[in-house]
Amino acid sequence: MAPVTTTQRTVLAGARVVLPSGVVEGGRVAVEGSRIAAETGPLPDDVVVDLSAGHTVVPGFVDIHNHGGGGASFTSGTAEDVLTGVRTHREHGTTTLVASTVTETMDALIRQAGLLSELVEQGEIAGIHYEGPFISPCRKGAHDEGLLRHPDPADVRKLVEAGRGATKMVTLAAELPGGIDSVRLLADSGVIAAIGHTDATYEQTVEAIEAGATVATHLFNAMPPLGHRAPGPIAALLEDERVTVELINDGTHLHPAVLELAFGTAGAARVAFITDAMDAAGFGDGLYDLGPLKVEVLKGVARLVEGGSIAGSTLTMDTAFKRAVTLDGLSLPDTVRAVSTNPARLIGLADRIGTIEPGKSADLVVLDEAYDVVGVMRQGEWLIRP
Repeated sequence: MAPVTTTQRTVLAGARVVLPSGVVEGGRVAVEGSRIAAETGPLPDDVVVDLSAGHTVVPGFVDIHNHGGGGASFTSGTAEDVLTGVRTHREHGTTTLVASTVTETMDALIRQAGLLSELVEQGEIAGIHYEGPFISPCRKGAHDEGLLRHPDPADVRKLVEAGRGATKMVTLAAELPGGIDSVRLLADSGVIAAIGHTDATYEQTVEAIEAGATVATHLFNAMPPLGHRAPGPIAALLEDERVTVELINDGTHLHPAVLELAFGTAGAARVAFITDAMDAAGFGDGLYDLGPLKVEVLKGVARLVEGGSIAGSTLTMDTAFKRAVTLDGLSLPDTVRAVSTNPARLIGLADRIGTIEPGKSADLVVLDEAYDVVGVMRQGEWLIRP
């Protein structure tokens, strides 16, 4: 969908607006060029968008863990494939997206990193996240076991450097040989070390956090369950204030009670909703490739053809948002933190996106009374006009 460029100050008026300070009823958001402007009251040339009929305005969604959409993959797709996936998620309110890969050969990942880094330079995506190959075969999920490898710091450095400054996050199993040294390497390089697809003990996870790990990759999934004698990684990741936990709020990956447990333990400031979306997001049921593996999507749930393991999701962030406020009982401010503010902070963009404040990029989502997306603005341009 071609964006519609605004040439005058645009004012979104009359909506419920979710600000860092709280929810404002009947609020106004002014946009000048690509940025949110300070509200100075009505001006003669304002283009006013009346959103008084039960609408809500929130910051654009920020997805830091996303493998594709619209039938296209970020792991093996061409530049146009990647853009297809990005556009698909933008139509669902995700104005900022980190492209995630799945386990492939090192050569294939390095080649894809070159393509993805160019799209970062063009401003289409916000960075690269490598999920694999440095993960545990015991908790591999939808990754090809034959391509997994230990997180040798030299190999980790190769992937980081292949991103040419665009590498934002690497998921690894820190209990594997080289894992702790790789966590230190990532932390020293300004790259997020994320603990995931791991069979680590509680003690090993604590060691990884002390070494610099700051994110839990889709907490609860692809790791040992919480035990009363062997608490494993979940307890360590939930209890440490330095760690932000990713949650997939699609109704398949997590029971609502587990979501409530995570929020209650970590607090709203330490939760980031992700989609973990694969090609089928926004596209439909059918057979798909996830790296070298085959995936069947049936009734919106993606599973490996061989073995039946859950293979990412078909989630879009607007659905995660709507579930949170209508089914999970989360407040609007807490949900906005999870879908926008916290992930923006994690990837170092809190000064530009993630909240509705003057001077920040005019990345905005307009929701109707049922919390469905009816408008999307990115950098001051309407992608979907309400």
